[in-house]
Amino acid sequence: MSWDREPLFAKASLYFEKAFEQDREEPFFGLWCAMGLELLLRSAVSNVSPTLLAEPHRDHQNLLHALSLGSPKSRKISIGTAQVLSLCQTLIKEFTDSEFKTCSAIINQRNEELHTGGNAFGEYPTQYWIAGFFKSCKILCEAQGESLDSLFEDEIKQEAELIIEEAEKETINQTKSSIAAHTKVFEEKSEEEKEAKKIEAEKHSNALVISGHHRVECPACGCKATISGEPYGKENVQTIDGEIVVRQSMLPTKFVCKACDLKLNGYSSLAAADLANYFTRRRIYSPEAYFELIHPDDYDSIEALYLEQNPIYDEYNNE
Repeated sequence: MSWDREPLFAKASLYFEKAFEQDREEPFFGLWCAMGLELLLRSAVSNVSPTLLAEPHRDHQNLLHALSLGSPKSRKISIGTAQVLSLCQTLIKEFTDSEFKTCSAIINQRNEELHTGGNAFGEYPTQYWIAGFFKSCKILCEAQGESLDSLFEDEIKQEAELIIEEAEKETINQTKSSIAAHTKVFEEKSEEEKEAKKIEAEKHSNALVISGHHRVECPACGCKATISGEPYGKENVQTIDGEIVVRQSMLPTKFVCKACDLKLNGYSSLAAADLANYFTRRRIYSPEAYFELIHPDDYDSIEALYLEQNPIYDEYNNE
């Protein structure tokens, strides 16, 4: 068993080659794509470190195998695909919730196809997942210094690029249409109603900013709105004036305007609305809260509560 990136990537390419020998509407096309996708996901994780693919073990046997130090007598066990997907979302900032859901859906169909009597990919037509599949492949390739050129044959690469481009155009058109529609509805309101909505939106955004959202101007009505996102990368922890300040980079994925009710989901939609700038979430803690310390003055009350909730410990403590 190899957890190294190169053989995983090469095997994914072989599986995709097998997939594209099938007719697009055939279930085997989806099945081979799903199996190749899992290998591509694992190669992207391995690009960071093959050790991440080793199932945790109390004696570190799988970790030792990943380091080529394992015993030939012990089995090599990989982490599950769900964990691989989660790691991709953590390690690759472009692998957003949208790609996570797309890949999860394809892998779930693979599981149903292999473990049940159902016709999983026959009931999940290619048109529902092919655009997200190609985009995910592109992101996973680029995350490990590869490209669609090295994953697919020329004709398939051109097909993938065309479908990705068309999907992005559709997202842009849908986003612009949604913004225009919400602008029209907001402009038809009376001046008094618009002013009231503006005040309400500002109060709402002020409240959300405190909880880590990012404030922006709504592209539809111009009122204050907010963006939330997914954390990526390491937290930056500093001590400033006796307080612990934690900064976390955020990938924008959701936009909400309380004034005109415009909502956008997904990084692509936010990019189409020119709202996709990354932002930083800033949280401030006292040293006691950050390190979960107990103040000496509170010790007696905390001990009493613990003894009350743990009668076995209370009995042992009184011996």
